[in-house]
Amino acid sequence: MLNRDQIAQRIAQEVQDGWYVNLGIGIPTLVANYVRDDISVEFQSENGILGMGPFPFDGEEDADLINAGKQTITALPGAAIFDSATSFAMIRGRHIQLTVLGAMEVAQNGDIANWKIPGKLVKGMGGAMDLVASADNIIVAMNHTNRKGDSKILEQCTLPLTGVGCVKKVVTNMAVLEVLGDGFRLLERAPGVSVEDIQKATAGRLVVKGDIPEIIL
Repeated sequence: MLNRDQIAQRIAQEVQDGWYVNLGIGIPTLVANYVRDDISVEFQSENGILGMGPFPFDGEEDADLINAGKQTITALPGAAIFDSATSFAMIRGRHIQLTVLGAMEVAQNGDIANWKIPGKLVKGMGGAMDLVASADNIIVAMNHTNRKGDSKILEQCTLPLTGVGCVKKVVTNMAVLEVLGDGFRLLERAPGVSVEDIQKATAGRLVVKGDIPEIIL
């Protein structure tokens, strides 16, 4: 199965030249490390930076430069730093071509739950609700199952929703899935993971057509 960095590396293949991209907390923040050198991409963080670069090397951190997850980051030449109002105006104005988020659950109609677990202390929704309401292209980075082995790829979400019918694609440690609205189409599978393994780990409707290639990183 894919590890966190490999999930991010696969998602980085989706990024296109000239895009403005917002990276959520967790696995999504790693995507900036794997974007191709031959394209120009502007990474935005809702706490107020456009032009976010890769994570700094040890000893080169600047405590004043952080992302929405409070991790130290780098700023590329020409980067802009601004207040949250400007940042969310950019998001709500649909100026972001791609949003990458983590999730606790994704449903086959594109619903996402990623901000609250009843009875447990969670940091809060952050900018997730604005992002899923405003972005046209949303990719979720997540593990296919939870720690108990239960599927997180569902027919319907059981947790409070962050957004409705908004997710376009899911990249997990097992597979790349396209959200169809009434199911998940299996596009690619992790090296060494069979279609049958993915079917067993998927609670939602899984559509399998033809030979499913392995993910190439």
